[in-house]
Amino acid sequence: METLDSLVKTISERGIRKKAAIVWASDDCTRQAVALAIKDGIIDAIFVGCRAEIEADPAMAACSGHYSIVEAADGDEAAAIAVSMARNGEADIIMKGMINTDNLLRAVLNKEHGILDKGAVLTHITAAHIPAYPKLLLLSDVAVIPYPTIDQRRAQIKYLTDIACRLGREKALIALTHCSEKVDERHFPFTADYVTLKAEAEEGKLGNCVVDGPLDVKTSLDAEALAHKGLHSPIGGHADAIIFPDIEAGNTFYKTITLFAGADIAGLLVGAKVPVVLSSRGDSARSKFYSLALAAL
Repeated sequence: METLDSLVKTISERGIRKKAAIVWASDDCTRQAVALAIKDGIIDAIFVGCRAEIEADPAMAACSGHYSIVEAADGDEAAAIAVSMARNGEADIIMKGMINTDNLLRAVLNKEHGILDKGAVLTHITAAHIPAYPKLLLLSDVAVIPYPTIDQRRAQIKYLTDIACRLGREKALIALTHCSEKVDERHFPFTADYVTLKAEAEEGKLGNCVVDGPLDVKTSLDAEALAHKGLHSPIGGHADAIIFPDIEAGNTFYKTITLFAGADIAGLLVGAKVPVVLSSRGDSARSKFYSLALAAL
């Protein structure tokens, strides 16, 4: 699966529809994405709230038999209901509609009724199809964890490894990125963690992956740049996934590739009992559709 379209094709061909709880789909883009995912056989939808908008939408009329509606008074109640469904095994995926991310996360992270097990790490994973790169590139974290600790980076490596292998990679090639390839414990103390994580990966403690870093983005993704710098890396300039030093670097890269490089994007939260599609309210219907496909994977 080298593109998001090939991901969709693979999921469709498997013929296994996932149950997706859609939180407050008052906007056209969310409903369009859901209609596409139903049409391609990826999901059956459980809309939580917004009955009037859904019943008035011609796109949903064509999806009869593959969706239901659960009443909710507002977005907060819809989020709580969707999380309860996921906790009880009634939904395989949660999808954010026209509701603030903070409101949805409050329900997901609720200590009594949420879906994040104690000690689990919730992080954001993006799959990007960048026209200039020959395969899907996975990214973490561009949306949730401001400054990952070493334990959070361990979790990110394991999640990225799992998704990369589900995408068909024999072994996940994961780059720990930085502004250079040098460990600088004085100015950038997290680069010392990179050394530890590399060693743990070599010992097989982090799953079916190869981890290297610090590498900059170019030496992670371009074999020619790596060779030009006279560097050697087991990733060889062909990373399947890159982990950013912090959310500022990750979010800037994410916005740059979508604005200037024409990247197609899918994004979701992982680490909870079910994947949570957490697209921006400004994302396109196509991006939200791809995110549902990634969640189904």
